[in-house]
Amino acid sequence: MTEKSRIAVVGETGLLGRYVVGAAKAAGYEPVVVARSQGVDIITGDGLDAALHGVDAVIDVSNVTTLRRRTSVEFFAVASTNLLAAGRRTGVRHHVALSIVGVDRVDSGYYAGKRAQESLVLDGKHPASVLRATQFHEFAGQLLDRVPGPVALIPKMLVQPVAAREVAAGLLALAAAEPAGTAAELAGPEQHQLVDLARRVVQARGQRRLVLGVQPPGRAGRAAATGGLLPTGPGPRGTVTFAEWLSTSEPAPAFR
Repeated sequence: MTEKSRIAVVGETGLLGRYVVGAAKAAGYEPVVVARSQGVDIITGDGLDAALHGVDAVIDVSNVTTLRRRTSVEFFAVASTNLLAAGRRTGVRHHVALSIVGVDRVDSGYYAGKRAQESLVLDGKHPASVLRATQFHEFAGQLLDRVPGPVALIPKMLVQPVAAREVAAGLLALAAAEPAGTAAELAGPEQHQLVDLARRVVQARGQRRLVLGVQPPGRAGRAAATGGLLPTGPGPRGTVTFAEWLSTSEPAPAFR
């Protein structure tokens, strides 16, 4: 891929999508926003062929906010099927999708959708790469904003959060290279208990809230609490710590 190559970014309205667009511009590429605001719908397929015409690579960071297995699977399966088919019709060289470390070990409803996405992307019909990344530094703030009130119940989870900007850079580097299939997992530099991060966000925001850790129910909850969301092998590691991010960023809701 060369400078001025066109890169389609699916999910540009989210935090990570904005970072990917910014990184692409800074690197000299021409980002193409694939969004309903641009007349493109990845669920119906409307406008996809026109949007991907002349595009060298697609970076898919689209998302759906749900805990329901059926909703998640339907969204990611339909969106990925449409994007991949349009990419084949228009000659896209490389399809890159974001996934999550641990989707094969933590059987939550949302993760079932990401597994369906991975399966479609990696079925061999289109040159593709999947990057699994850990939760972003913003994840704790997102959970806090979902549970307003003086007491916040945060699931007990062992996490290794990474800066969203570093994930964006990793996705862009993958898109510029040859298709890799399943790429090495990307994680942050440190492991933390999620409830501890939530308490630090509350303090940084100047709020008076009690943050309590709760054990998520079922097998998936136990897996997340005991390291199921951590990388299991070597791979790229971000350098921005949670403390560094918190000191320089607005601890607001994140992409996921």
